[in-house]
Amino acid sequence: MPSEESRTPVDFWFDPLCPWAWITSRWIHEVAKLRPIEPRWHVMSLSVLNEGRDLPEKYRDLMDVGWGPVRVCIAAEQKYGPEVLGRLYTELGTRFHHEKLPKTKETFAAALEAAGLDPALAEAADSTAYDEALRASHKVGIDKVGQEVGTPVIEVEGSAFFGPVVTPIPRGEAAVKLWDGVLAVASTDGFYELKRTRDREPIFD
Repeated sequence: MPSEESRTPVDFWFDPLCPWAWITSRWIHEVAKLRPIEPRWHVMSLSVLNEGRDLPEKYRDLMDVGWGPVRVCIAAEQKYGPEVLGRLYTELGTRFHHEKLPKTKETFAAALEAAGLDPALAEAADSTAYDEALRASHKVGIDKVGQEVGTPVIEVEGSAFFGPVVTPIPRGEAAVKLWDGVLAVASTDGFYELKRTRDREPIFD
């Protein structure tokens, strides 16, 4: 296996609330098994992104809930450093998307503990003290791609893009094939968009 020093950094901005970003993050883990890449995790926020927008009531309620998990992630990053974000995201995402647990402080505390972090950081969910750092982390990611996207944002070797949005999780050689294709289009000067209508819900298996 390549050493960590020889691996290409892949910066990944996530909001643990988003099921599509979760699938993409698991795909990145698959790619890292077969390509010399090193994922580096950063927090962005759909709640920040959608501030001031006219949203359907159900989605607006979800955005209100969404402040909690990203504040907890920022609190963990501030206490332990950015290297803990990957495993905390895994624990949060597993509980949110696979186990369908409520996005409450009890769930956050369980995820923190499972990640080897202080479960008391779950209290950050209700604190605006982390919002300045949250907005700064979000801004770094979103400034790379513009306001017309969501989560995740990925940057590799100077090329940044939103997505890919895909389901189910590509595994093995399928994961690598998608990775190579994404890099090919993302690194093409002047390339902006490929898109088609989603016709299925996220599949997490």
